[in-house]
Amino acid sequence: MPATNVFRRSLAVTVALPLLTLAACGYGSEAKEDNNAKIAAGAEKTDGLDTVRIGYFGNLTHATALVGVQKGFFQKELGATEVKPAIFNAGPSEIEALNSGSVDIGWIGPSPAINGYTKSNGQSLKIIGGSASGGVKLVVDPKKIKSLKDVRGKKIATPQLGNTQDVAFLNWAADQGWKVDAQSGKGDVTVVRTDNKITPDAYASGSIDGAWVPEPTASKLVAEGAKVLLDESTLWPDKRFVITNIIVRQGFLKDHPKAVEAVLKAAVETNKWIDANPDAAKAAANKRLETDSGKALPAKILDPAWKSIQFTDDPLAATLDTEAGHAVRAGLLEKPDLKGIYDLRILNKVLKAAGRSPVDAAGLGTS
Repeated sequence: MPATNVFRRSLAVTVALPLLTLAACGYGSEAKEDNNAKIAAGAEKTDGLDTVRIGYFGNLTHATALVGVQKGFFQKELGATEVKPAIFNAGPSEIEALNSGSVDIGWIGPSPAINGYTKSNGQSLKIIGGSASGGVKLVVDPKKIKSLKDVRGKKIATPQLGNTQDVAFLNWAADQGWKVDAQSGKGDVTVVRTDNKITPDAYASGSIDGAWVPEPTASKLVAEGAKVLLDESTLWPDKRFVITNIIVRQGFLKDHPKAVEAVLKAAVETNKWIDANPDAAKAAANKRLETDSGKALPAKILDPAWKSIQFTDDPLAATLDTEAGHAVRAGLLEKPDLKGIYDLRILNKVLKAAGRSPVDAAGLGTS
């Protein structure tokens, strides 16, 4: 079913930006090539493709993509088909790039994936795998907020109207019995939609009292003197919830299944390597951030941020359905029909070949 008007307006403002403008801002542009990603001599193209365009954010919650590009896992599996990374700052712009064919496969949060699917009546994308859980915190000014009840009446930043963290905070506020108008952000607590890049400056200036944000923004605020008041993982069963999915353009999935399989195999191998080599993986992710943005994270931010994220091939589909329910409760989304949003057949083929158990789509998969 289609999103509500407020959600449509939120999407439209972002997706209307031309990709040329995004590139000029450093988002949606191709990343610099890396020596670790050179095409091996004698390699053959996958599915006859010259390139596969992979989108992701410069967030540690997208570290599977960061490490996979940096260490050459994707390039190895794709052979002579060149990996072309594209870096984004917001989910709607990545969905627009996917819809326009500027990106083939992407790493993205659950809310934009849900929106992209419902807004296109199930025609634009499929979620084909999981990537990460956790890495989201409520951090606050300890001088102004000493307990959860003190959040009432304060100004709390979220990254964007209707984004994954915005929905999570609105749902948490409702659980406290507080009323907030989702569109304006006004109510018993004031929600200030602020780009993650400028949230630390907003906190330092005193214009916000805290933020519900992903890593590494949360740890950047802590480095500015903020305190972690709540880790979102504590609100979920087994402390696991989807924060990053792998999505694909449906036309690309249909026409180039071997390329999709190669990317998923690389993602599974990357997560396995991350688990076995956490320090080296953390360094590789940080190196990729430096390559993509020109600036690496200092250890005081990188280390605590990395510890709060779990990397997983399981898309944790039941939690995505729950997150959709949170958006409905907040008035940001009409009750969506998510049947078919997942196609996990290729991922489960890859997992079976690796001797691993299959993952489940929680009743939302392609039959």
